[in-house]
Amino acid sequence: MKGQEAAEWFRNTVSKVRTEIAKVIVGQDEVVEGVLVGLAANGHILLEGMPGLGKTLLVKTLGECLGLEVRRIQFTPDLMPADVTGTNVLASDDAGGRRFEFRPGPIFANLVLADEINRATPKTQSAMLEAMQERSITVGGHMHTLDEPFLVMATQNPVEQEGTYPLPEAQLDRFLLKVTVPFLDRGGLAEVVRRTTGTATSSASQVASREDVLQLREVVKEVPVADDVLQYALTLILATHPESKEAPDETKKYVRYGSSPRGAQAIVTTAKVYALMDGRYNVSKDDLKRAAMPALRHRILLNFEAEADGLNTDRIVRHVLLQADLADKDPIHA
Repeated sequence: MKGQEAAEWFRNTVSKVRTEIAKVIVGQDEVVEGVLVGLAANGHILLEGMPGLGKTLLVKTLGECLGLEVRRIQFTPDLMPADVTGTNVLASDDAGGRRFEFRPGPIFANLVLADEINRATPKTQSAMLEAMQERSITVGGHMHTLDEPFLVMATQNPVEQEGTYPLPEAQLDRFLLKVTVPFLDRGGLAEVVRRTTGTATSSASQVASREDVLQLREVVKEVPVADDVLQYALTLILATHPESKEAPDETKKYVRYGSSPRGAQAIVTTAKVYALMDGRYNVSKDDLKRAAMPALRHRILLNFEAEADGLNTDRIVRHVLLQADLADKDPIHA
């Protein structure tokens, strides 16, 4: 299965999962889409939003739709690495002997919700993020491989910072996308209240399998990217670096460090998924523009002047996109 046939299968599979999720989750289309993109692109998602917006329910529902194992880890300052990865315990066998036996932790699941990840100490964060990057953990000198598919959804509260350990930039960089979770509008809020305070119950059925998820990832890898589209992606990345000759004035004024090479990988991979979601087996520049905000907003480090002027990274990404469009239309005068 290749080409347009693969694109149609991809779109239909993702559409079935999204429709099933909508039976349980109200609104939050951008969040649902971000999680599905991460699942198909084999990348982890960082969600930033206030508590009580359905993040745990989303992971549980996604697991039901795909027949995958789901675990939730509540991160707190006293959480130890072994509480995440598991540890060796002394166990007795039938003959009365004793030996060390590995007891896996909650990281051994297909879908893991790392709730309020920035409340754990850096040591525990490192244990979690090592599993995310290497897809394995090492305990007592033995490596244990995590089952695929493996997806981490990590959440953090954008307001309450007391008692937190913010993720360093190098750790943030391991997340494919950062998705902001908005508060529901009046209609969405009313529907949530109706569904949760009455007698009616909503549930999701399995509409795809573990094998389908792995096949989605293979299809994404096969999607070709034209050279001019790739060059546009590189233009976006270089425009986030203040020392680059392609950087606009706003980047030079407000940005301390720009996106890493992982940002280029993320924006291209995410654009491939967006193209397939539309049923296309080719990536367009519009796909890159759509992927730019969630792929780059957590990979740009602003300086003190930006903080003083009340700027955030979303504004920098929007300005980079604007300048890239101008340069694309009129490369001489841009």
